[in-house]
Amino acid sequence: MYEVLIIDDHESMCDSLTVALEGTGAFHVVGRLPSAAHADLYCERLKPDLVLMDVCTEGGASGLEATKAIREKQPEVKIIVMSGFDEITYAPRAKEAGAHAFVFKSKSLDYFTQVANSVMEGGACFPEPKTVKVQQGEAPLTEREMEVLRLMCKHLTSREIAEELFISENTVKYHKANMLAKTGFSKAVDLAFYMISNGWINPLY
Repeated sequence: MYEVLIIDDHESMCDSLTVALEGTGAFHVVGRLPSAAHADLYCERLKPDLVLMDVCTEGGASGLEATKAIREKQPEVKIIVMSGFDEITYAPRAKEAGAHAFVFKSKSLDYFTQVANSVMEGGACFPEPKTVKVQQGEAPLTEREMEVLRLMCKHLTSREIAEELFISENTVKYHKANMLAKTGFSKAVDLAFYMISNGWINPLY
């Protein structure tokens, strides 16, 4: 039987996942945490086989950062990242952090158990990438442009984005110009506001 740690600040979600997973007879929930702040330490203590990790947890702790920390210290632990937000950067960032799967909370509990079984059998499960709408004839935003866009939504300046991504400030400005041309916006701030207001990028996580 696989032992599971659930990290989510919504008690009802924890309850539902516990019932669903334990109902299969293949999983036993050994712990539940509302915050990802010290998730790596709890993994060292509880030694779970699988972690279900919410992106946004209590106190503003990031599940994506916790995923990276756990995978670096305990690479044998399987991690499924989940979110209730329809955010377009979470799934690729979860994969980059070392997660084995990403699931939107709008999926059924049966789907969660299917993904959990698949991950424990060595599989991986990520949704189809979501893309920002661009003008007809334009190519989708590149991965690097999406990185710049996410940092723009956090209100970082071009210089701060350049330092964060280890690129030149002129390169950042080049990416911004490309994104504006592709999306039809005249100002970077308008594009950032559009992404945040539609829930496609969450600047807090």
